[in-house]
Amino acid sequence: MSFFGLDCVRKKERELERKLRANDREYNLSFKYATNAIKTSKYNFFTFLPLNLFEQFQRIANAYFLFLLVLQVIPQISSLSWFTTVVPLVLVLSVTAAKDATDDINRHRSDNQVNNRKAQVLIDRKLRSEKWMDVQVGDIIKLENNQFVTADLLLLSSSEPLNLVYIETAELDGETNLKVRQALPVTGDLGDDIEKLADFNGEVRCEPPNNRLDRFTGTLTYAGQKYPLDNEKILLRGCTLRNTEWCFGLVLFGGPETKLMQNCGKSTFKRTSIDRLMNVLVLCIFGFLAFMCSILAIGNWFWEVNEGSQFTVFLPRQDGNDAAFSAFLTFWSYVIILNTVVPISLYVSVEIIRLGNSFYIDWDRKMYYPRSDTPAEARTTTLNEELGQIKYVFSDKTGTLTQNIMTFNKCSINGKSYGDVYDYSGQRLEISEHTDTVDFSFNPLADRRFTFHDHALVEAVKLENPEVHAFFRLLALCHTVMAEEKKEGELFYQAQSPDEGALVTAARNFGFVFRSRTPDSVSIVEMGQQRSYELLAILDFNNVRKRMSVIVRGPEGKLSLYCKGADTIIYERLHQSCSKLMDVTTEHLNEFAGEGLRTLALAYKDLDEEYFNQWKQRHHEASTALDDRESKLDELYEEIEKDLLLLGATAIEDKLQDGVPQTIEQLSKADVKIWVLTGDKQETAENIGYSCNLLREEMTEVFIVSGNSPEDVREELRNARTSMKPDEVDSVFLPERSLVKGVKVIPDEVVNGEYGLVINGHSLAYALERSMELEFLRTACMCKAVICCRVTPLQKAQVVELVKKYKQAVTLAIGDGANDVSMIKAAHIGVGISGQEGMQAVLSSDYSFAQFRFLQRLLLVHGRWSYLRMCKFLRYFFYKNFTFTFVHFWYAFFCGFSAQTVYDEWFITLYNLVYTALPVLGMSLFDQDVNDAWSFQHPQLYVPGQLNLYFSKKAFFKCALHSCYSSLVLFFIPYAAMHDTVRDDGKDVADYQSFALLTQTCLLFAVSIQLGLEMSYWTAVNTFFVLGSLAMYFAVTFTMYSNGMFLMLPSAFPFIGTARNSLNQLNVWLTILLTSTLCVLPVVIYRFLLIQLCPTINDKVMFKVRQAKATPPPPPRRTRIRRTSSRRSGYAFSHAQGYGDLVTSGRFLRRPAVSRSSGFPHAGRTTMGFSPMGRSAGYSPTGRPQNAKVPDVEVTSLQMYRTITDPTL
Repeated sequence: MSFFGLDCVRKKERELERKLRANDREYNLSFKYATNAIKTSKYNFFTFLPLNLFEQFQRIANAYFLFLLVLQVIPQISSLSWFTTVVPLVLVLSVTAAKDATDDINRHRSDNQVNNRKAQVLIDRKLRSEKWMDVQVGDIIKLENNQFVTADLLLLSSSEPLNLVYIETAELDGETNLKVRQALPVTGDLGDDIEKLADFNGEVRCEPPNNRLDRFTGTLTYAGQKYPLDNEKILLRGCTLRNTEWCFGLVLFGGPETKLMQNCGKSTFKRTSIDRLMNVLVLCIFGFLAFMCSILAIGNWFWEVNEGSQFTVFLPRQDGNDAAFSAFLTFWSYVIILNTVVPISLYVSVEIIRLGNSFYIDWDRKMYYPRSDTPAEARTTTLNEELGQIKYVFSDKTGTLTQNIMTFNKCSINGKSYGDVYDYSGQRLEISEHTDTVDFSFNPLADRRFTFHDHALVEAVKLENPEVHAFFRLLALCHTVMAEEKKEGELFYQAQSPDEGALVTAARNFGFVFRSRTPDSVSIVEMGQQRSYELLAILDFNNVRKRMSVIVRGPEGKLSLYCKGADTIIYERLHQSCSKLMDVTTEHLNEFAGEGLRTLALAYKDLDEEYFNQWKQRHHEASTALDDRESKLDELYEEIEKDLLLLGATAIEDKLQDGVPQTIEQLSKADVKIWVLTGDKQETAENIGYSCNLLREEMTEVFIVSGNSPEDVREELRNARTSMKPDEVDSVFLPERSLVKGVKVIPDEVVNGEYGLVINGHSLAYALERSMELEFLRTACMCKAVICCRVTPLQKAQVVELVKKYKQAVTLAIGDGANDVSMIKAAHIGVGISGQEGMQAVLSSDYSFAQFRFLQRLLLVHGRWSYLRMCKFLRYFFYKNFTFTFVHFWYAFFCGFSAQTVYDEWFITLYNLVYTALPVLGMSLFDQDVNDAWSFQHPQLYVPGQLNLYFSKKAFFKCALHSCYSSLVLFFIPYAAMHDTVRDDGKDVADYQSFALLTQTCLLFAVSIQLGLEMSYWTAVNTFFVLGSLAMYFAVTFTMYSNGMFLMLPSAFPFIGTARNSLNQLNVWLTILLTSTLCVLPVVIYRFLLIQLCPTINDKVMFKVRQAKATPPPPPRRTRIRRTSSRRSGYAFSHAQGYGDLVTSGRFLRRPAVSRSSGFPHAGRTTMGFSPMGRSAGYSPTGRPQNAKVPDVEVTSLQMYRTITDPTL
């Protein structure tokens, strides 16, 4: 359950600028800003019944049945009793109303939970506890540690030095690393002084409510001065305050106007493609019904003119009733009789089937995640069959494909690789939960969650190998991490990215503990010795430099530069003496990259004191220059960062969720195209793309689109397209004007080879422009995989909408944060990942579960079965009802078009409700062509759903023709069999009632046998339903046609004795046998020839299953050969500029740390509460418990390069 509402924004006049004054409710109320209350419910006690009925009667079918009911109460045209329509209609309306009421009650509860949370609000110079819904724009609120932010606030002051606060934005963007916000100095001076805060009367003018999470512009006017406001001073609703005792904030936006709610997008009622097709078909059926009734009305007119006049002697017409008026009444009478072409029970059955298949998802133990006690949940019951037709999957990265946990896995130091475990014969061992971990008991400051398996590295540290010490010293010094130590020895690191935290944590465990920092010093504990380094400069990271450096003076006075960054960047700046070491390290880097690890090279150099003083003077001049400041600084950085000495490389695993590569591979085999839409930078996204098998080394080419102008982007897209289809000319691109009259569907294009596409956010903005969107879509759809980097939440939704608009395909979006909500709502189906990253996406989703890997089961098993069952149900349902109705049509030609029914009235009422309801429901709830194991072994079984092969207009037309044939057999065979026939005792058998009984019995046997042919999977329940329904028919028939029922209500039960008189005749049963055989014989022959001549993928797999005659063994585990790769990830320091300026400015400072000791006692420490957290360090910036599962590492034949040995070992 989230603490926030989810629904769309209230419509009001467009706001151009927001003006507000602190502590002045009267002034702020004049603008009629939204309060902080949230309303997602649709009804209240008084509006439920009228609104719900109004919504239900907007459905064509419900309105149609209400119209039929009105017709049936008109005596002149009613040929059926009113209860045949009222009972099913009331049942449908009641079931749907109950479902809607339950959903709305849950929404009310969610709203109340959110709106009634408490917040401390400054009112009348006192802090009062108020409900969230009573908070208003302009109020000042106090937040405390670990509390959710109530509304969008301007940060005024905090408990931390220099008014910093730390926030977690997982609810907004799925990222668990903490972010820093800082108040203006002028408001920071207010502190927590209630009197000063109550006197604060600053005025804010800022942008109107919008959904941009990463941007804010405004100004604060206070004490005659104007101060600029940006995103770094804003706390958004949905964030959580962390590691900050308290802070005060001014409410800028409340409730539906907060950025969290603005990102929720518009809630749209989603309908499946089968629903939309059904609407079209129902309209066609109505048209066909009118056509049949017109034919019969015209027939009645001819009959009345030619034959009816002969009956007027003993059946005189009422005054004014001529043949034309009789034909008019007959038309409406036949509308009533033939209404069973679209029975109301169709809609009842559809709702029951969808509900049942939703329960299967909820109950599936294989989609339950025990670690977080999270089952899968079908949050809607109307979209199940659409899960079997997905063509495009749009996925977020952080928190969806990955766990957002970085782990220090391996490293290469001075040409020696560490991280793998070997046996006595030198064979590489597979690391598992039972593999011995390194004992860090020698280090009392070690992080107990950190695990590492290669004992050689810790031995090298203990033996004081100088290169190993220099390696970890660099990791402990070269970063912008902030340390917090509330208790002696309990260190908490606040890192701007999980990568940084993982590296500093690794150094900490191997004896080089970063402990504290000031703006001009860094204190670390080196193997038990407290040492302080003077911090002289930070050469910060950015996306162009792809490296960061620090210049420090050691306790001995030695000047050193430590640098870490992307290996390609570092290698360009190395001294030529490192060439041999570069070759060895490159081989290690290739191996690390081949395993999908994020690599980073480390280097250092010693500096000359005199040179550094000159450089520092020039650096000061450049940093204060007004013109070209950045380029001047870059030149200085380039100058000093050269002739470096290589130390080694690190390999960090951005931990994928379990089973992600296998899931993507399975979905790819099912011809599902996966697009990753992420806010991460390009290198990070590419790296994850390779590690999760979305991008592969074997691909023909991976295109990078990163143009900075529309012309560049267009050129890059065309070049990519030309590479994929060299013989194609540019004229295939449709000009914009060709789409004016209507949207055209772009067909799929076949290319030779497999391609990938990676496009940047700024390039995507140009690609989504109307003049270029088709070009982008065509190029992207030719690729096997697409990754869009640095995209905004709005762009995610735009990409989904683009595919929905021009591709006749079903889309699915999956994400975990508020930045994914608009994408989830835009797609045909939205899936939310419920995990540590927040619940906002789950609340807006149609389906939710805890792990990405469950998506393959949702689609390939539940989705495919649901689609298959629904299509079988519709085909069979239309068949049995068309057959039932067409018999009436043929009978009309033999009863003078008098609108007499061919069946008993009770049979008409019970046919869909009792006699044929349960068998078809049994098939629709339990049928499966193959089980889940075979579904996973043959993902190609999913493809027919994408192509709409099981139910379409063509399939419907075939069904109508089949029904027409069956109805002809069902009417004329019994008619011919009973014509001029006598009973065994010589009495006449051919009366109306006996014929009606024979026809309806033949019909029931024929449709039951047809159901048996449709069913692939017989269960005890199905068998009971089919045989039980037939038994029920005979029991009810003999009861209703008994003497007792006739004596009780003669007018309601006129068929006295018909059953026992007819069904004891042998020729009646022979007629039933002949009719049933003739009905199903063409179907059996057609299916036999189809399977023999052009079998479908289903036929082939079902044949395999029959051959196996048992559940197949689990698929063999594939051994993945360790591969090397020349492609390596750009190390993700962060998604933005580094914190170097913040570190050196002193604005980051926290409270003074507690006094600490630096000695390393050698006695073993207790390991109480220690639990292995995987192969290596599980760094989590929020200190949450990490994933305890150890992923498998495949044994490979390639041995690690170990030719260089350190003499000290």
